[in-house]
Amino acid sequence: MNDLEEFEHTLQKIVSCGGEEIAEAWMKDIEAEYGRAPLIFKRMAERPEVLISHLLYKTAVTRTSAIDPKYIELISMAVGSALRCPHCTSYHMQAAVKKGASREEILEVILLAGMISNSSVLANAYRIFDEKMARCIPCDNSGIELDKH
Repeated sequence: MNDLEEFEHTLQKIVSCGGEEIAEAWMKDIEAEYGRAPLIFKRMAERPEVLISHLLYKTAVTRTSAIDPKYIELISMAVGSALRCPHCTSYHMQAAVKKGASREEILEVILLAGMISNSSVLANAYRIFDEKMARCIPCDNSGIELDKH
């Protein structure tokens, strides 16, 4: 079965079983595979249509990716790290290990995420500095005029 056929089969299953049943089953699958479900999934599960649409999208992107699942999790961990999301970082680190990532690979990804995050902060701040400091602010300041009375 190709990816599109599998997607269509999943859609048929959602329609036949109902959103609440599918959302509950998918949450159990996630907990069984990773030992826990992320909080965002738990909140999304309160509205099954939100959880289902999110997981359909996520699955379609990752399942059809040319990137190995281990690297998808390492990239996700790096993005979570760079965005300073401890929950994303932790979850994707655990998922990366389950997909075969080594300690060294995880540490390397953390360094790379930190490097890119640091570069982003510097690039953004330097651009703002160049924009705002294009003219000499102290030279433009003629001082405060006090009433001479």
